[in-house]
Amino acid sequence: TRVSSVCSAMARHAGPRLPLIVKNLIPMLSSVFDSQRITTTAFFAELLNSNVVNDLILLETMMDNITGRQKDPCILVRMLALRGLGNISSGSPEKVRKHGTKLLASMVNGMDDKDDPHNLVALEAMSSLSKLLDHLEERDIQSMLLHIAIRIRPFFDSEQPDLRQSSIVLFGNLTKFSEGDCEAFFEQILNGLVTLLLHLQDPKPEVVRACKFALRMCGPSMGCEGLCDMFLNHLREDRSLHYGEFMNNVCKHLMQSYPEMLNRLILTNLFYFKSNWVDIRAAAPMFIGFLVLHVDEDHCQQVDLDQLISGK
Repeated sequence: TRVSSVCSAMARHAGPRLPLIVKNLIPMLSSVFDSQRITTTAFFAELLNSNVVNDLILLETMMDNITGRQKDPCILVRMLALRGLGNISSGSPEKVRKHGTKLLASMVNGMDDKDDPHNLVALEAMSSLSKLLDHLEERDIQSMLLHIAIRIRPFFDSEQPDLRQSSIVLFGNLTKFSEGDCEAFFEQILNGLVTLLLHLQDPKPEVVRACKFALRMCGPSMGCEGLCDMFLNHLREDRSLHYGEFMNNVCKHLMQSYPEMLNRLILTNLFYFKSNWVDIRAAAPMFIGFLVLHVDEDHCQQVDLDQLISGK
């Protein structure tokens, strides 16, 4: 917080002196002391939030140096480096497109960080990528779309609410770029659909809001006008949701449009019978009940009754 305040003040009042300050700080990014690398990276990350670095032709220098911190042994340095790269979307949005490939690669590498036990780096990568998406070239995103969607999917059920929220919001944002590879991304929507619908009962309001947003974004790609309209009308952020009635209607549309999906949807719901969250545990059998209620007779043979009764 102190670094943030100092940096904001310097961006406003010390513009002409910043090039020399940045030049003198760059060696600190390679310091043997974690504290010096953390403070310098934090300073650069905050500075990238301001357009002053663009005005002073510092953006490329700072970006190159902060990108070099992605392999730092200190998790906090790696996290702050990604925050700084994400901040370019606020400080110099017009330059994001030019450096899109490099920025996108940094975010994907952050999500794949192997030495990140609490997923702090992955969380920052997802949050920063959501900020950058609107400024990136569509073709750059489409080349990485499936990799990102598959990579973030496990975070939907994370015990950490901020990871659930960030991954679900990012997934919603990614749907804007799915047109070029619609069939493959549609498969990812189907893979996440049950989870997003069940997490409308998440104990954390911010995760519920994220699910509403993601489902509204997914609706147009689902090829079912009734479902799309339901998501847009019933999942507005300011509207309370009668979950049981909503799910009854959702399942009716699902079984009218995708009856062949019945067994797949049931199997995914069975996984949540053992969820740690009681409301989600309760929602899963209700979901299955509505699916079976609305499927026509011809598709009933998909259901493995023994598996359903045993709840495994």
